[in-house]
Amino acid sequence: MELDPLTLGVLVALATILVLFSGISVAMGLIVVSVGFIWVFDWNGWFSVTLLPEILFGKLNNFALLSIPMFILMGAAVASSRAGSDLYEALERWLTRVPGGLVVSNLGACAIFSALSGSSPATCAAIGKMGIPEMRKRGYPDTVAAGSIAAGGTLGILIPPSVTMIVYGIATETSIGRLFLAGALPGLMLVGLFMAWSIYDTWRNGATEVLTPTVYSWAEKFSALPRVVPFIAIILGVLFALYGGVATPSETAAVGALLVIVVAVVVYRMWQAQALWVVLRDCTKESVMILLIIGASGLFSYMLSSLFITQSIAEWITQLDVNRWVLMLAINVFLLIAGFFLPPVAVILMAAPILLPIVAAAGFDPYWFAVVLTINMEIGLISPPVGLNLYVINGIAPDIKLQTILKGSLPYVGCMVVAILLLCVFPGIATWLPDLVMGPAIK
Repeated sequence: MELDPLTLGVLVALATILVLFSGISVAMGLIVVSVGFIWVFDWNGWFSVTLLPEILFGKLNNFALLSIPMFILMGAAVASSRAGSDLYEALERWLTRVPGGLVVSNLGACAIFSALSGSSPATCAAIGKMGIPEMRKRGYPDTVAAGSIAAGGTLGILIPPSVTMIVYGIATETSIGRLFLAGALPGLMLVGLFMAWSIYDTWRNGATEVLTPTVYSWAEKFSALPRVVPFIAIILGVLFALYGGVATPSETAAVGALLVIVVAVVVYRMWQAQALWVVLRDCTKESVMILLIIGASGLFSYMLSSLFITQSIAEWITQLDVNRWVLMLAINVFLLIAGFFLPPVAVILMAAPILLPIVAAAGFDPYWFAVVLTINMEIGLISPPVGLNLYVINGIAPDIKLQTILKGSLPYVGCMVVAILLLCVFPGIATWLPDLVMGPAIK
């Protein structure tokens, strides 16, 4: 059957949306769409279909993919222990002399826990279980208590080491180490914006008494450190090994996972078989889900390429006589809409290989674009209709209405939009650190 590639691309987009909205898993949905369109529209459909198993497993035959289950294992071990609550308590004692120190310490705990776990839902659950009841008890508005944790949880896909950045690097064949560095300063910038808004919103709602600093003795401050310092040391060690040329991302992830499990066993006494089984079970479930999506995205990309859809879209966009910033605005709108309905990994695997050549042709840095894309995915995590973090917070604090959680989260979406605008005006926020540590990227 002969159809114009652009028309075929519209059909693929509609079919993909319908299949994924049916409730089928993302991986199976991509496989169904890929096989169906190759079978119907590829002139050599049967032969192409016979190649699909090889393409799927070939996509997974990549040593760099080992870093994904290793970083997930690292996060599962942290999430299954009391590390989140201990981290929260330590930061509270050290930061409560800062005005609004409790919400500031919650966001700081979210940032550090995100770096350890790489998981937004795990961060929301771990920090929220302690942070939300404590903030509400001390008089913080429900919108601030719920919204700050929901937004802080999104940092897990931007602050290194980030599984999402690893997936982007594999999908676009870009340096994972450079991607990690590119996300570091924007991640800290987002933390600062979140903290500033939280303090302002608390003051605006009239809860000025909770902004008064709480005083802890030095003994109380130092007593909270022994359980937290090992995890922070592991983060620093992982980053040193990665950027010091000591090990590859996969090797670094494996060592980091082993060290986190050792610390969890020694510090939190997680030597019971049941506790370790929970860690391995959670790690396996999430790893298999992500790896299946990666394999299915290989089929999806092959289908788009074999039907000349990718090439035609890229050619059509490059022929548009529009300013490159108008083009970037259109891409951001597309990413936002996609992020509302699909998980970040699925959007990156489907969209990044198509968008990156277009972005590069328009003169944008691919590592800068990775950060912009990731922040768009963060917005999707706290925006309806899916908004995974919103439902996690609702599960932690069921007496807070979902509308209240959404109301509290929306201003943080504004903070993320401000971050994207700042990155557009000052792209060096994302590119300066990678260029400093690893040298300028080869264009």
